[in-house]
Amino acid sequence: MKIYTYPDPILREVSRPVENIDENTQRLIDSMAETMYSAPCIGIAAIQVGEPVRLIVYDVSSREGERNPKVLINPEIIETEDTIVYSEACLSVVEFSADVERSARVRIKGIDRHGNPLDIEAEDLEAVCLQHEIDHLNGVLFIDHISTLKRSLYKKKLKKIMERQASR
Repeated sequence: MKIYTYPDPILREVSRPVENIDENTQRLIDSMAETMYSAPCIGIAAIQVGEPVRLIVYDVSSREGERNPKVLINPEIIETEDTIVYSEACLSVVEFSADVERSARVRIKGIDRHGNPLDIEAEDLEAVCLQHEIDHLNGVLFIDHISTLKRSLYKKKLKKIMERQASR
């Protein structure tokens, strides 16, 4: 699937709730999982592949061994606790990573790919991943959590990258 990258305006859209979990939703989930593993990354939001619906696929398990993709539809963060700083990167924010402060533990409600209710308690990397992906559903990128100076330096770097690509 095509991954939309900053500064594409679609990444700033607020995603709408998934109303029906139908065949199209199941295909989207499978395609997103395939895209996530081929990237490779640990999470992807539907908006990143141009679908403005509240759906994420993630897998924070070890890169080696069996894959364990998890699906979260219409996620809602209902509790947070403590803070943690993690170095984050994103498929939609090319050639950049930065330390981001987030909640160290979260409790999230949503539904799985079969419509069953989920109540997830996550900490550390899984908590960071879920917050990062849920931010996408709200039109927020991880660069919105860094200083204005770091963000402006990234924008200058990105402009040079885009100019190089355009001149090819």
